[in-house]
Amino acid sequence: MGGAAAGIPFPGHHVSRPVTPPRVRLSTGVTIDLDSGDRVVFDGTAPGDVRVLSHAHADHRVGRAAGPVVCSPLTAALVEARQQTAIEVADTPASVELLNAGHVAGSRAALVTDPDTGRRYCYTGDVCPRDRFYLEGFDPPDADVLIVESTYGTPDYRLPPTDEVVAEIHQWLADTRDRIAVMHGYSLGRAQKLQAIATSPECDRSRVFVTDTVAAVNSVVESHLDVTFDVERLDDESDPGPGDALVAPAGAARGTPVSNLLDRDDVVTAGFSGWAVDRSFRYRRGYDAGFPLSDHADFDELVEIVRAVDPDRVYTHHGFAEAFARHLTMEHGVETRALRRDQATLADF
Repeated sequence: MGGAAAGIPFPGHHVSRPVTPPRVRLSTGVTIDLDSGDRVVFDGTAPGDVRVLSHAHADHRVGRAAGPVVCSPLTAALVEARQQTAIEVADTPASVELLNAGHVAGSRAALVTDPDTGRRYCYTGDVCPRDRFYLEGFDPPDADVLIVESTYGTPDYRLPPTDEVVAEIHQWLADTRDRIAVMHGYSLGRAQKLQAIATSPECDRSRVFVTDTVAAVNSVVESHLDVTFDVERLDDESDPGPGDALVAPAGAARGTPVSNLLDRDDVVTAGFSGWAVDRSFRYRRGYDAGFPLSDHADFDELVEIVRAVDPDRVYTHHGFAEAFARHLTMEHGVETRALRRDQATLADF
């Protein structure tokens, strides 16, 4: 990993076969027009012959009206639980292979093979190569074209090892044992890791509470994976005290049990995100502490994913797409373009 990020061209980088340039664009989702004539749509509402949903976060919508989607059973169940709408799950066609993306429970990358040319496209969706808690990290496949997220696509976002971050969180929870610890994390993904941390013996917390939205996600994850969350649901009858902890999404509405708890003087708060490598994170968000616990690949891991896939061409999207594309092109000699909405050809880059 270190060698790839240092600006050394990737060894053994192969030369493209003489086929039509890939037609990849960003519209309402990422689309690929295959030489076979089929259109594959990822994480969007655009019409297509094959539609793939990588995971159940709300910013990756597919829309029911556009037809059935290819996704994991866990992702389909999470979408139904979180958005109160069922999606029709399509059979996975022979041209598509779903791969564990390592981002959140149920998340999948996709490897698409064009039946006419044999060209292989890897779409990562949101991705993380680190094994952590109950999740296995992404194992990059060989592909001709890589479409990769670039949330942390600059060298400023190099994350410390997960074990180190977890140890720091354990210490913070132990040091604040005389207060109620409110731990803010997205209801799908971060919240489940925070529960695993807060209920561990090292933290010695009396009870761990969760909000209704987190509890709903827990129930689906527990029904699909070999994991159990030993927590209590926070409601109007709950009476958390010093030594307890609460795992909750940020931004509680006024008058809710979470909002009422945050108004108390015996509460300490923390936020958890890869953005917390920037020390201003906790001040901007108004937290007492911040920890760089992330479900995304950091900069070095993104570079290593590109090296492992060894593609002829890379498309970047989300986050620092332009900066990461420049880095791959200039430092590693990989032809890379940042996707911009509604571009249709390479001339539009």
